[in-house]
Amino acid sequence: MRYSYGITSALLIGGAAISLITGVPAGAQVAQNDDRQISRVVPRAGAPASFADLTAQLQPAVVNISTRQRITVTQQANPFAGTPLEGLFGQQQGQGGAQPTTREAQSLGSGFVISADGYVVTNNHVIQPDGRAVLEEVTVTTQDGTEYQAEVVGKDAASDLAVLKIQGNRPFPFVHFGDSGQARVGDWVIAIGNPFGLGGTVTSGIVSAVYRNTGGGAYDRYIQTDASINRGNSGGPLFDMEGNVIGINNAIFSTSGGSIGIGFAIPAETAAPIVDKLIKGEEILRGYLGVRIQPMTDDLADALGLPANHGEFVQSVQPGEPGATAGLQEGDVVLKVDGKDVTPEQTLSFIVANTEPGKRIPLEIIRDGQRRTLSAVVGRRPSEEELAAQVFDPDEQPNPLDSQQPSGAGLIEQSLGLQVMPLTPQIASQLGMSGSVQGLVVANADPNSDAGAKGLGRGTVIVSANGRQLSTVEDLESTVRSAKSGGREAVLLRVRVRGSQEVSVPVRLR
Repeated sequence: MRYSYGITSALLIGGAAISLITGVPAGAQVAQNDDRQISRVVPRAGAPASFADLTAQLQPAVVNISTRQRITVTQQANPFAGTPLEGLFGQQQGQGGAQPTTREAQSLGSGFVISADGYVVTNNHVIQPDGRAVLEEVTVTTQDGTEYQAEVVGKDAASDLAVLKIQGNRPFPFVHFGDSGQARVGDWVIAIGNPFGLGGTVTSGIVSAVYRNTGGGAYDRYIQTDASINRGNSGGPLFDMEGNVIGINNAIFSTSGGSIGIGFAIPAETAAPIVDKLIKGEEILRGYLGVRIQPMTDDLADALGLPANHGEFVQSVQPGEPGATAGLQEGDVVLKVDGKDVTPEQTLSFIVANTEPGKRIPLEIIRDGQRRTLSAVVGRRPSEEELAAQVFDPDEQPNPLDSQQPSGAGLIEQSLGLQVMPLTPQIASQLGMSGSVQGLVVANADPNSDAGAKGLGRGTVIVSANGRQLSTVEDLESTVRSAKSGGREAVLLRVRVRGSQEVSVPVRLR
């Protein structure tokens, strides 16, 4: 089970259109010689008197998944190597160096059968080893306790989905994907899975929210439920009251590691087409623009003088990628992609993810307060490994500044909580930056200011403010005065920290 401890912003791309099964009786079904199907049990509208009949029909199709993994580790070197005490560590004479060894690890999760011949859907993180681990074996246990070996048919890290195939000859009870697009807040749902390795466990609740975005990624679009979901529920199904799978339990929001009534499930409309491609062995192609984006927060909206919660802000554009070729620039606000509004529920990443690579699409943006339309040819999203290599480690700190004294402390310090000075080639060199970089460098920051709370500290370089390039302290003072006289409550600073890309940070004035 994955945990979410806060709401963050992310980029990346993925997805495909969906074609769902319709007209299929709900509930677990068993292939029979006479093609008869088990009748469905549907509670009456409103609060059901019991979930027992529906659960009895669905539970046979839900399975427990366990894995066995091999991890290679290096033992700590024997500090007494070559001495009479060496044998106390169980090592042979002459083996004083670090010795590689292997150990086993296990993981537990849930899944559900989607066909009579034994195809099983689960989360990728249930069967994907971490770090140096190698997956050795996958075991699927059905409701009656029978264990089967399973092979991994396909997996997709971006969507956190995987498909297994049970190695067995019997026809298995199975369930169908439903239409998650019809789910409404307040609908009853039940979750079945293997929390904490306890075996088949059923919990009930309602749909708390649809299309909940918790981080801005292409697949960060969940059904939220208050049905109890805990460790081991990962990969298990979330059923509607007709017995159709409308979600795949994937993550929880928790401060303790246990359920607090906020669980997230991958919608069936997202999962079904990916599962179909994994079964067929088809490549999953995703759209890509190569931009780093940020939601339009209240602070950003105030700094730009735009409405909040509509559009997304472009933090950076990767050179040579489709976004740069189309003419997107840092500081643009993207309002529409391919005619679709960019909103918190329908992010830029999600729209691009579900756009076929090679398609030309219009991008409606705001730049310098003016609406413009650009044309972009959607590219193909890189692999997860390539994307991970592009991420800068935010924990890396800049080198200290020299002993020069900051100037211009008056208005800037009062309004932003910052003391700044012009960036000289000498300071730029100390910060590991090119001498050609221009701007102001932060000498001190009030930790109680909005700027300090947002990470602007000693060594941060401010390149521009509200789109104006900075070379002197007076440039920044002038921008602050203009923002205040215009009734704005924030300014947009373009900043850079050693080793990182430039980003735009809205800072509230005080």
